[in-house]
Amino acid sequence: MVGRPLPLHSSVWDKAAVAAAFQEAGVKPSHLTSLYKHLAKHQEAAWEEVPNLPRAAVQLLNENFHHLTSTVLQCQTSGSADTTKLLLKLQNGMQVEAVIMHYDTTASSREECDETASDDVASISGRSHVGGHQRATLCVSSQVGCIMGCTFCATGTMGIKGDLTAGEILEQLVHAQRVTPIRNVVFMGMGEPLNNYNEVSSAVKMMVDPQVFALRRSAVTVSTVGIIPRMLQMMEDLPGVSLALSLHAPTQELRKTIVPSAKSYPLEKLMAAVDKYQMQTRQKVFVEYVMLAKVNDSEEQAHQLGALLQGRAVVLNLIPWNPVYSPEFDFEAPGHQRTEIFQTIVRQYGVHCTVRQEKGQDISGACGQLVVEYGAGKGCGISTNSDMEDIASTLIGTK
Repeated sequence: MVGRPLPLHSSVWDKAAVAAAFQEAGVKPSHLTSLYKHLAKHQEAAWEEVPNLPRAAVQLLNENFHHLTSTVLQCQTSGSADTTKLLLKLQNGMQVEAVIMHYDTTASSREECDETASDDVASISGRSHVGGHQRATLCVSSQVGCIMGCTFCATGTMGIKGDLTAGEILEQLVHAQRVTPIRNVVFMGMGEPLNNYNEVSSAVKMMVDPQVFALRRSAVTVSTVGIIPRMLQMMEDLPGVSLALSLHAPTQELRKTIVPSAKSYPLEKLMAAVDKYQMQTRQKVFVEYVMLAKVNDSEEQAHQLGALLQGRAVVLNLIPWNPVYSPEFDFEAPGHQRTEIFQTIVRQYGVHCTVRQEKGQDISGACGQLVVEYGAGKGCGISTNSDMEDIASTLIGTK
């Protein structure tokens, strides 16, 4: 966990901090439930307006907690109006980004969605598109920057600046809800979520709490590059929450050249962890694969990937690399035909495979584009997108 100075005020969405303060002041735990139940429906309510909240609780909340400790510096919407990116300033001055992806399936049949709306790997896990509907998925950040150093990801160029608190993670959801109702959340923004495990876990528990944000467990997806001990802990601590694995290579030799963490968590052990996770949870695992031209997109590599995933209950999401406007990156996305050939080969192994329909490239809000330039007050290039293979724009989307 990356250290950070103590804030002047804590976020009221940091439940552990509020609970500790209540306990110290002698406030009954039942008032904690009442507080969040009220805030869930009245997020800007004054503390005095919370029914039956004791004076001692009101006083400590006024002195130590804020409704929001972050502010929205910039709100950008893509030209197609299907992506909105929020640039948020934390009270310590650092900045993070969150991305809202808007989906409209009202004119699409279920078959069309399953085959072409790579925005929604979730459709494969039993969420129906019948009749169609509108929805929004929020991609949240868990850290400022990222230490994992994936060679194709803009966020990795920042290094790690700090961990977000559970409250700062949840405030991204609060800010997003002021733009549009949010039905799904994916931890695919800045940072490696499982490197900030305790805060991410606390935030997820609030998201799925029926008396707070009330999201379905399966509608919250945590993406990881493969921190094995935390993956296994997650299946104990967060049952029913979806897991996404950022794979990006079919062999250990290739993976360790583009995903440095593979040196610590070899592919063989990683896939064994996936098997254990699935055996215990009985859930599908989403596998993210950023396609890099002439790096990991050959027909041979498609066969290798198909063989690796064959027989496993996974949904493979192919993500053509999104351009990052920086001289540090020398990658290219494969052409449409090459991507189709790759997908066809993988499907021969019985692997359910979709191709991501990217959203937000024109505001740097697509997969792998998220990065904040400090001092500039804006994102890199055209904007920033969520990373951790950002699968955000595709990975979860329906109920």
